[in-house]
Amino acid sequence: MTSRERWTVYPLLFLAIGLAVRAAIVADDDRAARDDGLETGQLVCRELIVTGTDGTVLVHLGRVVGGGGGRIEVKDGTGVDAIAIGTRPDRRDGAVEFFDATGEPAGSLTATEPRLP
Repeated sequence: MTSRERWTVYPLLFLAIGLAVRAAIVADDDRAARDDGLETGQLVCRELIVTGTDGTVLVHLGRVVGGGGGRIEVKDGTGVDAIAIGTRPDRRDGAVEFFDATGEPAGSLTATEPRLP
């Protein structure tokens, strides 16, 4: 094999080996991402959304109400708010809010005692 042939064949050989290894690694990562479970010591994210098989949002964790603090919204099977836990943009204190069948606020639980300075 001449030097000129080596400069053509060996780079192509290494390229082919690299692509084959990359394809095997990517296939393993895709399989792991599609598994039914995930185990981790800590999960950091800005927002977490749990959906049903039809794509309906069932649980929404994050900053969901117009710039308010953290909030958890649990919805019924049709995606209508059922209960919410967290803060509102207009108030700093936390609350548990209840919603009727149409998603309109029906009541809430909040702290009744003033905070100590």
